[in-house]
Amino acid sequence: MSVESTNEELRELTLLEQIESDPDVNQSTLATQLGVAVGTVNWHLKRLVAKGAVKVARAERKKLRYIITPEGLALRAKLAVNYVEQSFSVYRRTRQKVKDQLVKVKNAGYESVRIVGSGDVADICKLTCIEQGVSVVSDKKAPALILDGYRIKLEGLE
Repeated sequence: MSVESTNEELRELTLLEQIESDPDVNQSTLATQLGVAVGTVNWHLKRLVAKGAVKVARAERKKLRYIITPEGLALRAKLAVNYVEQSFSVYRRTRQKVKDQLVKVKNAGYESVRIVGSGDVADICKLTCIEQGVSVVSDKKAPALILDGYRIKLEGLE
């Protein structure tokens, strides 16, 4: 599955969740919540209507109300499961990459590493280090796990 299709599925999931919690939500608010343009929200909503996942009803003269259909509820459930499966897949792959790098660290005689980067991947790295008995330090002399997105590079082994 490509990153783009994953992003589209996540947007659709988020839209369905937001609409379910507030059927009177407007496209501008949805766009702000998703961090995208109103046109992007409009495009996704049209796709969801075409799939039969959402119905649009006029609430007032210029106000629309979005209604999730049973098909929309099923789609939301499927998208949620896909999201969780993708997340765990990324988690497992990241842990394995870190474990592979930590074998090199230990084989070189080190018992600690620095982690250069932040976010979820850094958190996974820290947890994996703890599990593998490798200390996370800020000492510039320690080998470093350099995080670049989902890539993890090891530097500083001598």
